Amino acid sequence: MPKIALILSGCGVFDGSEIHESVSALVHLSRHGATVSCFAPDIDQARVVNHLSGKPAPAEKRNVLVESARIARGKISPLSNLNAADFDAAVFPGGFGAATNLCDFATRGADCTVNPEVARVVKQFHDAGKPVGMCCIAPVIGARVLGTKSGGPGVTVTIGSDAATAAAITAMGSKNISKPVTESYTDPKHNMITTPAYMYGNAPIHQVFDGIGAMIDGVLARIGAGVR
Repeated sequence: MPKIALILSGCGVFDGSEIHESVSALVHLSRHGATVSCFAPDIDQARVVNHLSGKPAPAEKRNVLVESARIARGKISPLSNLNAADFDAAVFPGGFGAATNLCDFATRGADCTVNPEVARVVKQFHDAGKPVGMCCIAPVIGARVLGTKSGGPGVTVTIGSDAATAAAITAMGSKNISKPVTESYTDPKHNMITTPAYMYGNAPIHQVFDGIGAMIDGVLARIGAGVR
């Protein structure tokens, strides 16, 4: 039974983990009989957004770990407790929290910095030859942490066909492969499996679900494959 670490970034598309993507990953992992443990950094959110109006709520403060617990039904641990040695793979859902709380790509683009605990986890899994799945905007984290600009080998991911994000990934020293929402891409050399999900903002939810299923299938297929 595979053991998977799911790394969340809050709760809600505009300032945390995208809920549809997170639940899709959990459903697909459950169907495969995987044991899932959820983690999130114990930090303040970079911003809070009123999801009814879509407008920032600057007077509000929320904690990423506390908000992520909503998706995890309370069963979640601080990201600092995550050790790659205890798991077979890691999965990162998307949502703006991935680009504002796990890193600051939303404001700095290719010059973004990644939360140190997030960077540690990505490197640990990569160095151990264990697969990492990322969807929507989350692949920019892998592209940054493992990109040649950061001294890494450079990885190949998909965030779909968004030209600006693809250009930023190139600037990080990684590469984007355009894929439709229902598909995923596997970088066999670096054991990274990605899918665009809601980078296609108008995609029907069932197509996002199918694409995340392809990503999860790819993650599980790569367990034990190692990094070449």
